[in-house]
Amino acid sequence: MDDVKKTYREGEVEAKEAWRKSDGDESVADKVGNAGDEMRKDLGNAGDDIRDAGDDTYPRDDVNETNAEKKAWRDADGNESVADKVGNAGDDLRS
Repeated sequence: MDDVKKTYREGEVEAKEAWRKSDGDESVADKVGNAGDEMRKDLGNAGDDIRDAGDDTYPRDDVNETNAEKKAWRDADGNESVADKVGNAGDDLRS
């Protein structure tokens, strides 16, 4: 799945770059937009790679972990961050 995401990201960046160059003038705004797209693409790919590495080291018995257990783990530090809230909302939506 990550290969599909990487391919999509590459195509998206290339399409945006081509669109920006289509008027024949590559302005400073075009260059900044292209740089931002490249950074987002690279960060997304790096995030996938890191997650894949973590999946290899984390025991697979987490498949049966319930949303309540995940929420308890996220709340364990006493601070419900935005990431915790997003994770909990995602779990609730998947249920």
